[in-house]
Amino acid sequence: MKIIFLGTNGWYDSPTGNTVCILIETDKASILLDAGNGLYKADRYIGPDKPVHLFISHTHLDHIIGLHILNKFEFKQGLTIHTQPGTGTALQTMFSSTYSLPFANLSYPVGIEEFEGLYKNQSFEVQTAKMEHSVPTIGFRISVKNKIIAYCPDTGYCDNAVKLAKEADLLIAECAYRPGEESENWPHLNPETAAKIAVEAQTKQLALIHFDAYRYPTMESRQLAQKTAQSIFPNTVATADEQFIEF
Repeated sequence: MKIIFLGTNGWYDSPTGNTVCILIETDKASILLDAGNGLYKADRYIGPDKPVHLFISHTHLDHIIGLHILNKFEFKQGLTIHTQPGTGTALQTMFSSTYSLPFANLSYPVGIEEFEGLYKNQSFEVQTAKMEHSVPTIGFRISVKNKIIAYCPDTGYCDNAVKLAKEADLLIAECAYRPGEESENWPHLNPETAAKIAVEAQTKQLALIHFDAYRYPTMESRQLAQKTAQSIFPNTVATADEQFIEF
């Protein structure tokens, strides 16, 4: 199993990377987490012989704008978009003929499945939990072949993030804020709070992602976030586009 960080920015694209998208490539399925502009790189890694499952955390544009280029791909085994209740309708509206190519007009089948709690098939299972953000947002706990990957997208520190990451092999956590920065009105993690979640959850490894493009304009600034988090949770890495972790 390989986790490939296709896009690691939050808010907008910049020289440091594209907006957020993560690929978990397994033997039997390709699993995508969020669909920022990093999604355009997916066909560099996804073959035509496996079904593709895309899990959307929320509808802020930096997490869904990549859906605009779905007609670039040839997902011959089809694409299933998994969302929280109510989000499917919003996606159908945004990606309609008024604004983009409708899902129904793509060359491969696209299904939208709204779910809450647990999704399970023969290859993997996904547990969701609500995050602490300005709009309804969910995080994911993905179980594949006795490995657990937790993904905490846009959120402030919350108990659900710790629960999702409990004893995970890898926690992928957003890091929009600089060290020491926080806001009750616009909840996000900084390196310290991401590391705090990793410590409390007793996860094995922490990968920081979703670096706010304005606050983190250079890769060097990401290294400061990494160093800050490592002082609390040593096994931390600040991700970059097309970096990967393999189990």
